[in-house]
Amino acid sequence: QVQLVESGGGLVQPGGSLRLSCAASGFTFRNYRMGWYRQAPGKERELVATITTTGGSTNYADSVKGRFTISRDNDKNTVYLQMNSLKPEDTAVYYCTRIRVLLGITQNDYWGQGTQVTVSS
Repeated sequence: QVQLVESGGGLVQPGGSLRLSCAASGFTFRNYRMGWYRQAPGKERELVATITTTGGSTNYADSVKGRFTISRDNDKNTVYLQMNSLKPEDTAVYYCTRIRVLLGITQNDYWGQGTQVTVSS
């Protein structure tokens, strides 16, 4: 079965860095786009970044452009999110998602359990 397992969250001071990892299993990882979303308390889940199957193209929310970098290793079935210059407003649960494109329709069909990122002094 499809599994997405995030790791790497934690407590960090403003201006600090964290690297999230998402280990995928149960499907042919290199055939799927992948993404990271986040959800802060009392807010809707929002897109953070996506990456194409080869990693050749990425997309970012305006709020994280220039600070976050999404990448993937298709040999290790893992997608990463490098987060630099973290701000208190980046505090959220971060989720890894598999992106399925079928007949032109894009769908996030599987989600991980999430990892908490807290940015605070």
